[in-house]
Amino acid sequence: MSRIRKILGTLLFFSCLSGTLLLGVQATTGNGAEKSPAGAKTTLKGVIVTEEDLLYEKECGSCHFPYQPWWLPERSWEKLMSGLQNHFGESAELTPATQQQLTGWLRNHAAEHSTIGRARGMLRSIKADATPLRITESGYFRRKHHELPRQVWQENPAVRSLARCDACHPRAELGSFNEHEVKIPGVGRWDD
Repeated sequence: MSRIRKILGTLLFFSCLSGTLLLGVQATTGNGAEKSPAGAKTTLKGVIVTEEDLLYEKECGSCHFPYQPWWLPERSWEKLMSGLQNHFGESAELTPATQQQLTGWLRNHAAEHSTIGRARGMLRSIKADATPLRITESGYFRRKHHELPRQVWQENPAVRSLARCDACHPRAELGSFNEHEVKIPGVGRWDD
């Protein structure tokens, strides 16, 4: 059963991350020939991911949690990607081609283009004239985390920041933020 969960988790991750997942089975043309999205790669588990999925995970996920694009609207991703020379106090500059490729990918998979409920909730919580650069600045995020005392995250050396989604959400990389799965390091399961 755990093998099935792991495979389904991998499928959920790539589905949530980019929306390009074909449920582990390549699509077929009318005559039965296999086809994949342009530039797609197939992993050992048969999951189809695009070049942009892998590039995002490599370039952005190497420094911090690779936030699913549906957490922010297009305008936020555009602003973030246009300021990589000072990305929250660090240089995250990319080659112009890579920056353009990732900006397009993030815009195409931003909250406005998602069918995920959390994405819709996030969009509703952001004023039309606001362009948040941090997921933690949204009303949606604040509402979901308001009950957490600072000592369990900010003073916790294993967490330190609410932006470290994967510190407390063990399946965050898979796009799962179920509150019943929350485990705060040094504290344990968290029930509000």
